[in-house]
Amino acid sequence: MIPVRPPETLSMNARDGTRLDADVYVPEAPGPFPVLLMRQPYGRVIASTVVYAHPAWYAAHGYIVVVQDVRGCGTSGGEFRLFEHEAEDGADAVAWAADLPGSTGEVGMYGFSYQGNIQLLALSAGAPALKALCPAMVAWDMHADWAYEGGAFRLADNLAWGIQMAAEAARRRQDFIAHQALYAASRNLPLDEELPTHPRVLRGYARYSHYDDWLGNPLPGSYWDGISPRALLSDKPVDVPMLFVGGWFDQMLTGTLNAFHEISRRSASPQRLLVGPWTHMPWSRRVGAVDFGAEAVSRIDVEQVAWFDRHLKGKAGPVRPAVELFDLGTKRWQVYDALPSPEPAPLHISSTGLAAISTEDGRLTLQPIDCAFPDRIVHDPWRPIPSIGGHAGSESGVRDRAALDERADIACYTTEPLKTPLLLAGPVRLDLMVEADAPSFDISAVLAQVEPDGRVLNLTQGYRRVEEGNAIRPVQVGMRAVCVTVPAGSRLRLSLAGACFPAFPVNPGTGAEAAETRLVDCRTITLTFHAAGTRLLLPVTEAAQDLPKGIGRFL
Repeated sequence: MIPVRPPETLSMNARDGTRLDADVYVPEAPGPFPVLLMRQPYGRVIASTVVYAHPAWYAAHGYIVVVQDVRGCGTSGGEFRLFEHEAEDGADAVAWAADLPGSTGEVGMYGFSYQGNIQLLALSAGAPALKALCPAMVAWDMHADWAYEGGAFRLADNLAWGIQMAAEAARRRQDFIAHQALYAASRNLPLDEELPTHPRVLRGYARYSHYDDWLGNPLPGSYWDGISPRALLSDKPVDVPMLFVGGWFDQMLTGTLNAFHEISRRSASPQRLLVGPWTHMPWSRRVGAVDFGAEAVSRIDVEQVAWFDRHLKGKAGPVRPAVELFDLGTKRWQVYDALPSPEPAPLHISSTGLAAISTEDGRLTLQPIDCAFPDRIVHDPWRPIPSIGGHAGSESGVRDRAALDERADIACYTTEPLKTPLLLAGPVRLDLMVEADAPSFDISAVLAQVEPDGRVLNLTQGYRRVEEGNAIRPVQVGMRAVCVTVPAGSRLRLSLAGACFPAFPVNPGTGAEAAETRLVDCRTITLTFHAAGTRLLLPVTEAAQDLPKGIGRFL
């Protein structure tokens, strides 16, 4: 590795004259070198080291590394408006970085979350020097992949991030009173006020946060199109090599998969995807309550250097598979030529009407069974089902939900023990026939693996807010993609509930928007699940071509 000079702070002017500051790391060796650019809103010194190696490590591999404060953040000038200037500022920053002394004129970008999305936005504004990207954990559609899910506001994530961004804005303006109030709120999220989605601290300091914009735009539309890569790249060229990184328990997984799928379809340049077992951060071998072993340790820094070496330096290397997915069951990486999309295999629910009373009553079966009595659960807003495990909320990752499933306001449906290992690779979907006694209600669906020792480990989940309609209606709940080999002897379980709080706000049952929902107005809701018309669609991957197709041979 090459010695690296101490970072130097350099400034550039965006096209409107706004000053943008960056730390620049330069190898202590004869150049020229390609440039790696990261732009971020959290202060450039952090440089996303919560998941990546330090910028000096990348520079030591023969790159000029630039970490820039976006407009209105860190020491850069201007006013920060979430994503609104990132396309033009990003394109300007790429052009500036390409002209740095010692640069080859070719630029790559890396970063995750906000820093991942603004790579795609820079591409949308036209950046000829941008030759390779590594977007990690991104939203393709900002409404559906980040702020909302199934029509429901992502309360815990949005509230925590809104408070964080407001606190940083207050700190920058030296508003010490606001910063202290917001900092305190970040340590104990204010979820029990009269307006659960709109706490007083954010109402009082709304000028410092994007939160009101997100809460006040519950439907897709022009606001979201103005900041979404999906819309901004819809008529733009995307012929740039990209390495996408996702996590099975990252809240933006669907966006990452959709971005990879769409850009792969439209681009002639190489595209790669790696999805590890990780949450949004950190990217480590332990994810929630499970240690996924040595193969789960992040190798993303090494992968990114290899990607940039190939596409910015022209270095030859082994051809890597287009798609690598971490198997949550075998704790090994599975390799594919493209995103797997097997024909969905249906399972059906059945019970004696006591699936909410006994976890052993509800069944997931190969064939539909005519049930004489449906299952009913009563959602009580006084004690909503808590969000444990998965991609939303503080206790994310894989958790044992055995005790949670014992609650009488969760209906559980479980298969017989598997005869042979079952590989699921792809998206999961629930088609549910449901009846409600309220104009609006929510459905939380969780697919879990029931171990012989009694543990119930969540694999994937979905959430759907349902608005006014017929009393009995079919509801489609899109569940997140998964890659897992479920071992023989284990069972699969579908758990259905009317809430997942505080990952999502409690539905008041009145049809009111989240921003208008008062705690006092939330009503008790009875949900009835009908076996007829309900199907759980699983992405069963056939391991051998000489065996019968479908899920039947596993059960």
